[in-house]
Order: sequence, then C-alpha cells, then structure tokens
Amino acid sequence: MKPRSPSQDTPAQRCDQAALTDEKSRADIRNRLRRAEGQLRGIQRMLEAGDPCAAIASQMAAVRKALDSTYVRMTMCFMEQQMRGQDGQAGAASGDTTAVLKEIEALLGKIR
Repeated sequence: MKPRSPSQDTPAQRCDQAALTDEKSRADIRNRLRRAEGQLRGIQRMLEAGDPCAAIASQMAAVRKALDSTYVRMTMCFMEQQMRGQDGQAGAASGDTTAVLKEIEALLGKIR
C-alpha cells in the first residue's frame, strides 16, 4: 500500500495528531471526568442496593450530560489553543474572537 502524504489527510486525521497542551485546561477536563467517574460509582452502588430504575436512569442521564459538557469544554479549549498558536500568544484568540468562541460554546451546549 502506498504511504499517504500529510496533505492527503482529512481534517479529522490531522486534528488527531494534536493534543491539548494548556495545563489549566487539562486540569479542568480531568476534574470534570473525575466527577463523572464518581457519579458512575454511585450508580453502581444504586444498582447493588436495588434502587428504583427511575432513580438510576436519572443519574445515568446526569452522567451523560456531564460527559457531553466535558466534551464541549475540551473542544473549546482545543480551539482556543489552536487559534493562539504554538507560541501561546493571545493573537487571534483576543477581542472579537473570544466572544465568537463563547457563542460557539453556547451553541454546542444546546445540541446535547
């Protein structure tokens, strides 16, 4: 099979190679995931205790929403990082662009 050049990669394939480098953002994402992990453990305890299905389903919905919210936050952090560039300068992420990113985050939040 013939190797592909980077220019032949789809945008999604090129994005897969990037990572969230901002430590504050990574800590925020980690904390959100730990909270969701705690909720999942709680659901497991509810199952073991024989709690009603409606209560368990409610907690499952809460975990799904928490994970969706975390995904949106991670996506926004990554977009901000990419707009700033590798040198960490405010550049394109300042001023009007920051307001636009907030609007995009709000819109992404509504599609959950």
